[in-house]
Parts: sequence; structure tokens; C-alpha cells
Amino acid sequence: MLSDNNKIFHRKKILVIFLVCAAMLLFLFGRLIYLMVWRADHYSRLATDLHERERSIKAARGRILDCNGTVLADNKTVCTISVIHNQIEDPEEIIRILCQELELSEEYVRQRVEKYSSMERIKSNVDKSVGDRIREYDLAGVKVDEDYKRFYPYDELASKVLGFTGGDNQGIIGLEVIYEEYLQGDPGTILTVTDAKGIEVEAAGERRIEPVNGNDLCISMDLNIQAYATQLATQACAAKQADSVSIIVMRPENGEILAMVSVPEFNLNYPYALPEGTPEGISAEEKQNLLNGIWRNGCINDTYEPGSTFKIITAAAGLEAGAVTTESTFSCPGFIVVDDRKIRCHKIAGHGTQDFTHAMMNSCNPALITLGLRLGLDSYYEYFESFGLKTRTGIDLPGEAGTIMHQKENMGNVELATVAFGQSFQITPIQLITTAASIVNGGNRITPHFGVKALDMDGNVVETFQYPVKEGIVSEKTSETMRGILEMVVAEGSGKNGGVEGFRIGGKTATSQTLPRGSGRYIASFVAFAPADDPQVIALAIVNNPQGTYYGGQVAAPILRQLFENILPYMGIMEYNQ
Repeated sequence: MLSDNNKIFHRKKILVIFLVCAAMLLFLFGRLIYLMVWRADHYSRLATDLHERERSIKAARGRILDCNGTVLADNKTVCTISVIHNQIEDPEEIIRILCQELELSEEYVRQRVEKYSSMERIKSNVDKSVGDRIREYDLAGVKVDEDYKRFYPYDELASKVLGFTGGDNQGIIGLEVIYEEYLQGDPGTILTVTDAKGIEVEAAGERRIEPVNGNDLCISMDLNIQAYATQLATQACAAKQADSVSIIVMRPENGEILAMVSVPEFNLNYPYALPEGTPEGISAEEKQNLLNGIWRNGCINDTYEPGSTFKIITAAAGLEAGAVTTESTFSCPGFIVVDDRKIRCHKIAGHGTQDFTHAMMNSCNPALITLGLRLGLDSYYEYFESFGLKTRTGIDLPGEAGTIMHQKENMGNVELATVAFGQSFQITPIQLITTAASIVNGGNRITPHFGVKALDMDGNVVETFQYPVKEGIVSEKTSETMRGILEMVVAEGSGKNGGVEGFRIGGKTATSQTLPRGSGRYIASFVAFAPADDPQVIALAIVNNPQGTYYGGQVAAPILRQLFENILPYMGIMEYNQ
């Protein structure tokens, strides 16, 4: 018999156990209600995610169109071939067929077919006809998804401007990378339901989130002008056995670039192809360095000594400052002594006494040196900066190089003298033509560019691109005077080989020597615009290291003469005597 105290203790113990069990049951019941009511959506999503397989659908990349609507960069439908391990019924047949259709090794395909993973990609960028054939085999566990690959209809044309995309369809160089956010679009997905073994449930079908295609990019380039400029550059490069030839064609009033050529170019559809004769077995680093050189756009990525084309800038600064007029006279005995340095003119016998217009026509070094010294270091450097030469142009292409110029505190009279006629510093071709355009267009510093607007799939304007303009770098009077002087340079001076019958052409030639001095390597160049009294087009031709004759007036000027003979009528620019 239990004592009364033991009975009481036993009852209390039973009661505590009961209360604990009741509390636990109540908690579990409450938790169940919470999960079933308030967390139902969350766990439903988790369950769905656990049994859904996701495949990406690439968006069609926006096209690149020239100023006439011609497609310069398009998309080509390709396929991605993948396998899903849990769905494979006959691995040997799949291996055999994929090796045959995709021209892959058995070892490569077998490794991926037998790999236990949710999905294994076999090959991307497969031609659509091949993808369609594989789809017709109806192989369990093999997926054929349509995809897009960038396609360039004109192969090498404008390769260093347009750029290309990588395997992920993202821009690598050129306009393709600068306008990535407009061109790329948003990818979609395919969602399929699987059972516990990872096998797709056919009755459940699939859900698709459709991709949003990228926007088309409309650019200022004119395919016809680009093609003809490329033809001329290629011919000149071959004829003069030059290292490279660059041509830029621009609208001087707003900076729209109609053509930009830097030959040799490369095939945009095979951007990783190495030149013939490349040694076998080169390292990955050597290969990449070689490709970087092939892709390099000399018009914006490289600097050079501009030589006498830069006399346009010195002349404009002198006129604007009132340090010279067209009637100012200069004496040229064939050289000038600056401090302890004797600097020669290209004409050893000298030009004698001449007015400023004829000094420019004759491309006289001592005259321009005299003008530079007359301006003085402080004033000249101020104009150099105000003209925009110390900053990049802001062109919408990647990798623009900056001007390499003496620090003001390190400049003396000799440095000022050499800069005045275009030596001892370096700028890019795009900087030279932009500054020249800004001087002859009335004095407005424009921003060179290709991008004009972005369009959606329906042709609606998504964005019109705007570019900064700095007004009044020179006065309209100075600009008009410069146009007249440069017209005389072509009509009767050193640029006469760049003249076009029936048209008023202004321009300036240059012959500069590459470093180190005495290497025998020269750069011939010519910048020209038309019509001289109302510039509607400006162009620059640069021939790097021509063999034989190397003077700008004999090598580069004829290139732009041929260019203008063809494009001026095409652009609707009328002869002055009509």
C-alpha cells in the first residue's frame, strides 16, 4: 500500500507528464496550422523548385544599322545541344549519333553523356540544320535549344569599329561593348517539371518566360563611304608596302563619323583567327598579345606626331590671339635658330620673304615657329588646352588614348618651337581631325561619335544620343580665315594633289618622322574638308611607314582626292561652279 504522500506525488507526476504532452501536442498543432496557412506559398515554391529544371533562352541581340538602315551586325539562329543524365535510355546510341553529327571525339561525348548531372552541355553554336537533324532522332535525354550567334554580313568591313561578341553573346570590343546595355536584351527561361528521379514529367508540360530582345543601334556610319574608304586604304597599304593605313571621314558640324578605317582589318565572323604564317605552339599569352594587336584601332588607340597638319592649330591660335594676320610677313632662309638649336625647314634653300597665307601654303617651319614664339609659352599652352587637346575627345569607342604632351613647367623655347610645327609630342588621329573640324566649322568643339539612336523591336526610338559641344574655341572670323588659308594650300600649295576639279577643297599635308629620329620611318598624312567655304565633310588619311616616296602631299593627298571625287557627288555636295 502506498502512503498518502506517495499517492499525491504519483498523481502530480502523472499530471506534469500529461501537461507536458498536451503542451507539445498543442505546439505541434499550432506549428502545423502555421505551416499550412501562413507558409503554404513558401513551401509550395520550394517544392516546385525542387522538381523544376531551368534552361536559359538567350535574347536576340539588337542589330547595328548604318545611317541608311543597312544591317552591319545581325543574329544567326544556332542550337545548343545538351544531355540530361536521368532521362537517357540508350547512352551508346546517343554517343554514336552526337559524335557523328557534331564531329566530336567519342571520348569527349562519352565523358559528358555518362556524367551524372542535372544537365550537361555538349556543344554550343551548332548550325541550325544540324540541330534540326539531331532533334529528328527523338533521342530521350537529348535537348536541342535554339540560340543566337552574332553574324556580320560584311566580314572585315569596319571590324575595328563594330567589334564582336564572345561566346556569351556579350560585346568584347568596339561599339558592341560600348552599347552593351542597349544591345544585349534580357534572357528568358524554360521550366520543366521532374519527378523524384529527375525525369521530366511529360504530362506537366513546360513553362516559358520569353526573352526580351535587345534594341537596335543606329549609327552614323555610311556603308558605302566605309567600303570605298576601306578599298582606298587597302590599295594604298599594298602599293606603298606600308605598315598600316587609316582613314576617318566625319561631318564637321556635329562630329558624326561616316567612316573609320584602320587596315589591315580582321574578319568579324572569325575574330580569333591568327594571320597566316603564325608559328605553331605559341603560348596563350603570345596568342592574346597577337590578337590584341590585330584588334587594335589605330585611329583611336595609337598616338603619333602629327607634323604639319598641326600647323592648323598653331595658325588658328595665332589668328585668334591677334599675333598674326594673313598679310603678316615672315622670312625663311631655310632654318631658324631657337636658343642654341638650329631647326631646319623642309626646303633647305628657304622660302624667302612670304606672307602668312603663303607660309601655310608652303608649310614653312620657321614661319610657324616664329608664330609660336610670338604667342609665348603661356598663351600657346592656354590655346592648346582650350582647343581640347589635353583631354580625350570622348568618342564612343573603347580604349581612346590621350595626348602625350610636355608638362608646361618642362617646356622651354625649343620645345615650344617644335610643338608649333607638330613635333616632339603625340596625339591620336581622332584628336587631330576633331580639332581641325572644330576650327573650320565656325569654332565649335564637337564630340566625334557613331551612336545616333536606339530603337526597340517595333522601330520606336528608345533613346536619341546627345554629345557635348563646346562653343567658341575660336571666333567665326578666325574660322573663316582658316578656311580661306587652307583652301589656298590645296589650290596652289603643298596640298594640290588633294584637289578635286570642280570643288572647293581645303586641307593640310604632313610628313612626320617616327621615333627614334633617323630610323628612316615616316608617316604621311593629309587632312581635307569640302566645300572649303561651308564644310560638310572632313577626312584624314594617314599612311604609316610608306616605302619609297613618303611625303604627305604625294602619298596621302591623292587618297583623299580619290575619296572626295566619289563621295562628294554621293553626298549631294554640288560643284561650286553650278
